[in-house]
Amino acid sequence: MKCFTPSSYVTSLLLAFLCLYSFDVQGQEAHRRWRKMNQIRADKFDLVLPEAMRENGIDMWIITNREGHYDPLWADMGGGYTSTNGYYVFFDKGEGRIERAALGMSGYLLEEGGVYDYFGAASELQEFVQQRDPKRIGLNYSKNFGGADGLSYSEFLELTEMLGEKYASRFMSAEKLTSDFRSRRVASEIAAFAEAGELSYQIAEKALSNAVITPGLTTLEDVAWWMMEELHKHNLGTSFGMPSVYITGPDGIEATSSDRIIQRGDILMIDWGVGLMNFYTDMKRVAYVLKEGETEVPQSFRYAYEQGLKARQVITQTIKPGITAKAAEQEIHKALNAAGFSAMTTFNQPSSADVTDVMIGCHSVGNWGHGIGPSIAFFNPVRLTYELKPTNLLSIELFAYTKIPEWGGKKLRIPLEDDAVVTDRGIEWLYPVNRKILVIK
Repeated sequence: MKCFTPSSYVTSLLLAFLCLYSFDVQGQEAHRRWRKMNQIRADKFDLVLPEAMRENGIDMWIITNREGHYDPLWADMGGGYTSTNGYYVFFDKGEGRIERAALGMSGYLLEEGGVYDYFGAASELQEFVQQRDPKRIGLNYSKNFGGADGLSYSEFLELTEMLGEKYASRFMSAEKLTSDFRSRRVASEIAAFAEAGELSYQIAEKALSNAVITPGLTTLEDVAWWMMEELHKHNLGTSFGMPSVYITGPDGIEATSSDRIIQRGDILMIDWGVGLMNFYTDMKRVAYVLKEGETEVPQSFRYAYEQGLKARQVITQTIKPGITAKAAEQEIHKALNAAGFSAMTTFNQPSSADVTDVMIGCHSVGNWGHGIGPSIAFFNPVRLTYELKPTNLLSIELFAYTKIPEWGGKKLRIPLEDDAVVTDRGIEWLYPVNRKILVIK
């Protein structure tokens, strides 16, 4: 029999405790995230779903899932497993809460979530629909954005055959319903998204520091992989793939997440986001690598950055709910021009004038880095027509182009981006935003 000395025995007990504690802590974190997502789901079903369905005139919403092909809203609905076909079905009886059923969808996490009224077999769908006789049936097909386009062609044919012509003639796109349901946020969602934002900016700002970067040795790719490792360590996701770690010069972006070695005098940018509990952030950070003998960022770079901050203040003070995103864009352009900026309408084509040109792209954010709600962004033409509502999450994104004397008058593009929530008061930040150029010594 092996004998233990007092010290080895204590060490063994300590190691055993640490192993158990490690598993316990991980279990607690997994359980914490699951509970939070359940609370979000319950609040969304109770508070957002009724108004979203009624405003869009849809009294039944069928979300289809197939093993290996789950709808983009699968996580929002609670996950769940189906061996063949499965359906989340929501029916509006005309008042009060929306009836919710999971047919052919099962699993401990889904069932213990406590938000569905009924669990049944996928084969019950026909009878379920006939008993309720909905007048307008929303399905997730959309030509404008993928987040509302989860229904495959074969699934559409199966639903048509199963429900018959009577109900197939009542099918309609749930594109706008999906946008409204996702983009109108409850308090528990905003809290979870803010948590993701905290992690996102902390990792990005550490990445642009001497803790990660040694000028003359570290490559852009090294920084990007360090950030990817942080995601791995903390069980986080991203909707953007490899972080964009790039260097900007007189002729624009010189290199992005490549083997380019970071040198003194470089001005660096990061564009990325993290995923946590079905929420995805989108943000940018800017840093300067001091040259030998320098103690601060060159004045021309600081001025360009300050111009970006002033433009951002104009934008955040202008955005209010109750109007379309297009109307908000027009108001922002007027406000920028009145403040001495030149509002741009074409991306990456600044003027040669001695003025700071500003391009805005304040897009929806939330369940992906680019969300499907109202967007004050030229690249979201359909969502420009949607009305801004309190609780919408927006990425306040802009690009400010300012002349740099050392570059012969060529303009430095300062990218600013952080995530915020729209309230009755306007724009409110969800975590500490970028207020200065970070310094790498």
